[in-house]
Amino acid sequence: MLDTFYITIFNLYKKRLGKKSIKVALLYINFLSLSIVFALATFLLAFAKQMKILIMSNTKFYVLMLLVSLFIIFMNWMRYNGKKRTILNAKSNRINLSIYLLWLLPLGCLAIAVILFQV
Repeated sequence: MLDTFYITIFNLYKKRLGKKSIKVALLYINFLSLSIVFALATFLLAFAKQMKILIMSNTKFYVLMLLVSLFIIFMNWMRYNGKKRTILNAKSNRINLSIYLLWLLPLGCLAIAVILFQV
């Protein structure tokens, strides 16, 4: 699923930006991955708080999220550099997704995460 979003963003911006579309697509996929992980983490944190289960302190939560974020950024950088991007672009089915919908997806995940974080 993330591969499809990456290739779609890459192909949409390739016409306008040229080589910079690689950086934009990587930025998008990092933003999307991190927002999904943040929404999932805040859901689990809010669930544990409602169940009165002490899993970890807020400081440990922030440190863990920072480490997971760095891992995801590094993993995406390794995955979508070079040959993998070329293979994905060749194998991809040309799905026309709205650019607005693609950019609203990570924003929606962040909105859900912020709402759950306030619980």
